[in-house]
Amino acid sequence: MNGMKSEDQIAQLPPPDDPPAGVGGSADTPSRAKRVVQGVISSVIVVGIFVGVMPQFADYAEVWKTITSLTWLESASLAVVALWNLATYWFVLVAALPGLRLREALVVNQSSTAVSNSLPGGGAIGVAVTLAMLTSWGFRVAAITRSAVVTGIWNNFVKLGMPIIALGLLTIEGDTSKAWLSASALGVAVLVGAVAALWMVLRSDRLARAVGVLLGRLASSIRHLLRRDPVTGWDDRAAGFRRDTVGLLRHRWLQLTLSTLVSHLSLYVVLLLTLRHLGVSQDEVSWINVLAAFAFVRLISALPVTPGGVGVVELGYAAALTIGLDDSTRAQVVAAILVFRVITYLFPIPFGAAAYVVWRRNESWRLDETERDRLGGDIYDSV
Repeated sequence: MNGMKSEDQIAQLPPPDDPPAGVGGSADTPSRAKRVVQGVISSVIVVGIFVGVMPQFADYAEVWKTITSLTWLESASLAVVALWNLATYWFVLVAALPGLRLREALVVNQSSTAVSNSLPGGGAIGVAVTLAMLTSWGFRVAAITRSAVVTGIWNNFVKLGMPIIALGLLTIEGDTSKAWLSASALGVAVLVGAVAALWMVLRSDRLARAVGVLLGRLASSIRHLLRRDPVTGWDDRAAGFRRDTVGLLRHRWLQLTLSTLVSHLSLYVVLLLTLRHLGVSQDEVSWINVLAAFAFVRLISALPVTPGGVGVVELGYAAALTIGLDDSTRAQVVAAILVFRVITYLFPIPFGAAAYVVWRRNESWRLDETERDRLGGDIYDSV
């Protein structure tokens, strides 16, 4: 939510006609053997990064010395911005799921994020947790799926757009390279293509079906290379997505866009403030360079290599932010990265555990679909 929020794992929700995992249907979660294998592989990667690679950037003794230099005021301010960062994604969920109350968004987001950050294959388990909670509060699976798809699209738009903005700022500053240019050019192409595809889907039923057929063929080609069966019915799903989404976006596109931007930028602010508190000055690593590193690491972290991207994210930030620095400053940067990850990756886990207990014990929030509709659920259900 990198501060993994639930936008990555929630996008794995099933289509509207599938039963919710853990609520009357079979859970679409990895088998125990698969989770064990994932856990072993993830552990090997994490240990390899932290033991074999990260010490190449800075000595851990110097890193720890830097971390312990934080004052209580600096620690308190980091805790405040970290809490704010946790809260920002609740507003995204409220915008995308009509009728969802902020306290419910808190519970479902923190619970699913804690699972995703702490367990191998946690993304799939987090989906089951999300579905179980939301359906117990009276939300229809179709509305939950629509919310997941819309938030996933908006989050990916921001993730693709931030490297482009960072490149523009770096260009103004005169600090660009071929690698930045190539990555940003690819980001522009993908973003333009994604926006065009979304526009076509929302434009008309016929265009929605055409896009669905095209994407289905592309997905089938990829699956053929992996020796898997082709996908079917994507034209119907695209048309169904249009039907269920146009009403929501017509009324809430601005709220959804602003809340998504604030959510991503708040995480960037946490990283920037952590660097400054650990002694990394503007002259050593500018806010634009931090934004550029943040933007590209956010893209890398979308790959589900380890739970919450642990290890991979730290390595990405270290590689991007320590270029050309002396040993002392590199230690400060690595210290800031580790503190940042503690307050955005580990910090949410106990909150999520507490949120899960609240859901299990609080029967007063349990509603059926009719009761939920009275609170405003499903009010933008179709064109």
